Amino acid sequence: MANHKATRKDVRQSEKRRDRNRYYGKTTRNAIRDLRALTDAGQATGKLTDVASMIDKLAKRGVIHKNKAANLKSKLSKKVNSLSK
Repeated sequence: MANHKATRKDVRQSEKRRDRNRYYGKTTRNAIRDLRALTDAGQATGKLTDVASMIDKLAKRGVIHKNKAANLKSKLSKKVNSLSK
């Protein structure tokens, strides 16, 4: 364990950030799973915008890479578009 006061504070802050990032990541993964399970095109289209927004926020926060976010959104869009045909 660190001995400097500032380092102890940094450890506390990083633990809080880690927990917060894990929560946002898990919530987004659950939303993606639920979106992939949908079979109704109308519901899927409505949910896609919410999920895409969650993915963008993860990329903005640095939880996931921006290219991974783009790939996830692309795959989800293809899935939703295939439902409407």
